[in-house]
Amino acid sequence: MGAARTSSRRRRAVPWLVLGLWIAVLALASPFASKLSDVQRDRAVDYLPASADSTQVAKIQDRLPGGEATEMVVVYHRDGGLTAADRATAADQIAEIAGAHTLTGRPSGIPSRDGTTLMYPVASTEPGQDEEARDELVNAVRDVARGGDGLSVEVGGAGALATDASEVYNSLDGPLLYTTAAVVALLLIVIYRSPFLWLVPLAVAGMADYLSMGVAYGLNQWFGTSVSGQASGIMTILVFGAGTDYALLLVSRYREELRRIERPYDAMAAALRGCGPAVLASSGTVAAGLLCLLAADLNSSRGMGPLGTVGVLCALAAMLTLLPAILVLLGRRVFWPLVPRYGSTPKARRSLFAAMGSSAGRRPLAVLAGGAALLGALALGSLNLPGTLKQEDSFTSKPDAVAAMETLAAAYPERGTQPITVIAPTGRADAALAAARDTRGVESAEQGRSGGGWTEISVLAASPPQSAGETATIEALRDRLDGSYVGGPSAQQIDLKDTNARDTVVVVPIVLLSVLLILVALLRSLVAPLLLVAAVVAVWGAALGIGGLVFGPLFGFEGTDPGLGLLSFVFLVALGVDYGIFLMHRMREESRNGTEPVEAALIALRTTGGVIASAGLVLAATFAVLTNMPMVQLVELGFVIAVGVLLDTFLVRTYLVTSASVALRRRVWWPGRLSRAPEEPVRAREREPVGA
Repeated sequence: MGAARTSSRRRRAVPWLVLGLWIAVLALASPFASKLSDVQRDRAVDYLPASADSTQVAKIQDRLPGGEATEMVVVYHRDGGLTAADRATAADQIAEIAGAHTLTGRPSGIPSRDGTTLMYPVASTEPGQDEEARDELVNAVRDVARGGDGLSVEVGGAGALATDASEVYNSLDGPLLYTTAAVVALLLIVIYRSPFLWLVPLAVAGMADYLSMGVAYGLNQWFGTSVSGQASGIMTILVFGAGTDYALLLVSRYREELRRIERPYDAMAAALRGCGPAVLASSGTVAAGLLCLLAADLNSSRGMGPLGTVGVLCALAAMLTLLPAILVLLGRRVFWPLVPRYGSTPKARRSLFAAMGSSAGRRPLAVLAGGAALLGALALGSLNLPGTLKQEDSFTSKPDAVAAMETLAAAYPERGTQPITVIAPTGRADAALAAARDTRGVESAEQGRSGGGWTEISVLAASPPQSAGETATIEALRDRLDGSYVGGPSAQQIDLKDTNARDTVVVVPIVLLSVLLILVALLRSLVAPLLLVAAVVAVWGAALGIGGLVFGPLFGFEGTDPGLGLLSFVFLVALGVDYGIFLMHRMREESRNGTEPVEAALIALRTTGGVIASAGLVLAATFAVLTNMPMVQLVELGFVIAVGVLLDTFLVRTYLVTSASVALRRRVWWPGRLSRAPEEPVRAREREPVGA
């Protein structure tokens, strides 16, 4: 009797202990979580490939006298032609800017041939690497450079564009978090049909997100992991999306166990034993897939891997420890009004997934062929994806810097308006300057700062920025100037595109291999893992194809982010396999209990289909939040992943994987022990109660 009372006291103490530990951990993480935004960097060098010419140029410029230069172009424009008063206004304003700030060189105006536009290139080393100081400088210039009475004044250039992008990323944190939390809350209310239950996983996800911010800051301080606005936003999405998925699976299994087991503590222990391995395996797969991004050469992609992994693992820790503790402490009443009573049985009803399973079970090969044909047809839409996204097309709403770039492109179609930066060894600077001036496509070249054994040369191309002609000029400069580095905004875009292509070739096979090995270890099979991997690859192709059908014609996007293919692949493969693990783990569990193969597949779909659907809706909705952000690359990434998750949830998992499992029967577990077990004869039409 005493032993029973001692055991009971321990059961009551464990949830309180877990809750206390979490409070202590969050208190320790609090000072670090609040500092994450301080180490967030969104300069070009923070996104550039580590080994590219443009990265070396940016790093060497930091060490030149005055440090990194903030380059701007002040653009004066009047549709009917600039007047003498307009030119005087421009000269006065530029003089005021030069008097208030330390500029590199004396700005001189360059008129357009049609007389409608006058541009003043302006550069300053005043801010150096300080992003806040850069933004203050750009905004100070904009405060001085103002028009009126038909004269428009815009401030563009690389520095102004970086300031506009930084303002967008800095504005994402609050709206992204609040919108994500609101979307998850709404879906949980609908799923749980309870006025209280939805609050628990949402609050736990919020705590996991706060913890992930502290851990991400620690990674930055200890290992130098880069933190960008895009990566931190994706981390928040993953915490809420993946964390809520794990919560849905756990709560569903806990509800089942509460009907069989009287004490909530024992019911939760049984639920954790039942679904814990699947949750651990799925989170491990996602983490492994994201960590493969460490093999990428692109800084932004490589930094996203550890941050995404931190988000997933913090969500996992919270949902397998804090969530169970809170649910046990609240008891059965947290499910009100649909309280699972001990000894009760759920109301029998024919579910949508039971009906889907029945159709897949009757004609599996036809369902499989039809689904595969549909995915293949959708994937053809990827051929319609727009070309590479240009800098000026990266915003969903046009900031001042983009408006300036458009004005310059229209007024100076015959020449470049954005400098190409060459960094040459000082001992060979004169020869490099002469070679640059003699390069085809170069309009002018001027020598700039020197220091640390390097000399800066500013080159203007004869072709407009990011045109085929300017690209050819940059490539020609790189071919001719051996030992020198060629960078600048346009060169950065070339390097981003080339490095993304390289990273795709390197990272994709690593992701596929790591995910496959985890699935083989979990499912003790080779066929089932290959089936799941093939399914998620098909989903990725179809989702990209749908993007190709809507990005240009419907959304009006002028280009596709070069990193869209790689990032969407990593996320869809890692997250998509999640649901396959939930389904296959339950199918394997049923098969081990002696259920014949077809019935095991249908039972797995019936019992996990609702949870997978709910989890898929939540995950798709969290990534869909990105489509409301003001950056085209975020909209494209969020759209492709959200569409892919929905395809995976409602087509691939429910129909294709189930029908393939039915068609393969025990062969799906080859060469594992389950594939060799004797198969009992299938009782014709006695499987119908499975769909009840």
